[in-house]
Amino acid sequence: MKFLVETSARHIHLSQADLETLFGEGYQLTKKKDLSQPGQFACEERVTIVGSKKEMPGVSILGPVRKDTQVELSLTDARSIGVVAPVRESGDIAGSGACKIVGPKGEIEIKEGVIAAKRHIHATVADAKALGVENGEIVSVKIDTDGRSLVFGDVVVRVSDSYALAMHIDTDESNAAGCGREVYGEIVK
Repeated sequence: MKFLVETSARHIHLSQADLETLFGEGYQLTKKKDLSQPGQFACEERVTIVGSKKEMPGVSILGPVRKDTQVELSLTDARSIGVVAPVRESGDIAGSGACKIVGPKGEIEIKEGVIAAKRHIHATVADAKALGVENGEIVSVKIDTDGRSLVFGDVVVRVSDSYALAMHIDTDESNAAGCGREVYGEIVK
């Protein structure tokens, strides 16, 4: 059973309090386009991420707002601006990297929250059953591309009926596999 493999570029998720510090009191995100995961969307707003080496302007914000602010960078992005980004599942930010985030109305310093997202598959309960996997299981996924096919190990399966079936990899991983616009993967045993 094949499934879509999507490249997740650098982005940030903001808490409401941090959104208001960066953009002003009572600010609400402006939806630019829906993403493949139900209820998730890319926003018009952008911020600058500041590390010890340099700044990274124009980083996309994804909505809706979350409980905690989280910055997701590729390992190349993190090294280039001088921040630590351990490989973690989304939401697992305890003890992760720190940075400064600058918006049009203010800035914040986060002491943790910078990660390189662990590659993962979003699946509904029915999808997981069809794939023969369970929530939290670690699998390998083969991606066939022209001249750069490879097998990704350490892919975590995340199961919820609020998901749509898709695998997410970051830009470093996508480039290593030579991924284009539409790429599919399959679990290998």
